[in-house]
Amino acid sequence: MIVIINPNSTQAMTRTMVDTALDMGIKVEGWTSHDGPPAIQGPEDGAACIPPLLGLVRKASDEGASAIIIGCFDDTGLDLARDIARCPVIGVGQAAYHMAVLAGQRFSVVTTLPQSIPVLEQNIHSYGFAPRLGRVRASNVPVLALETDLPGSAPKVIAEIDRAVVEDKVGIVVLGCAGMVGIPDLYGDRPDVRLVDGVKSAVQLSAILSR
Repeated sequence: MIVIINPNSTQAMTRTMVDTALDMGIKVEGWTSHDGPPAIQGPEDGAACIPPLLGLVRKASDEGASAIIIGCFDDTGLDLARDIARCPVIGVGQAAYHMAVLAGQRFSVVTTLPQSIPVLEQNIHSYGFAPRLGRVRASNVPVLALETDLPGSAPKVIAEIDRAVVEDKVGIVVLGCAGMVGIPDLYGDRPDVRLVDGVKSAVQLSAILSR
């Protein structure tokens, strides 16, 4: 049993992540942290979501999860969750960075709001990938806007992806929010750009590690 835990309380985002896994042919359970903030946008939201998140991690582990995915690109509470769980725990951010590094030489990240940038930069540094980073960029799109109005929000994200390719001189762009899982279909195929989605990356790695 692979469990995706959404640290925020927005049920629709949980459903989107579960549907993404099912579209990949991988069965998962989706749990929502109903006591968490509606969205995680910066360190204050991240700190607020950790206690209820860890309670769900403990529950999933006790119920025999073969892998747990923390469904927030900030990898909120990831190290603490690993201390609790008896199975692999994967953050969607960390999974995406690993996939990006395997896929090419350098990558940039396009995230939501500017307050998310320091957290992501710190994570990338702690994972040892700073030398491969072009830049972490904000699209100025709130997290919940990606869920409630993806067609209206996508142009800003796509424009920032295009700027990353030109200005940072990268061929790989990591989508820096779990809510951006629908962006690749809207962006389309381009031979010079590879988009890396954290939810898909985490699901793929979880399927391997849970065998």
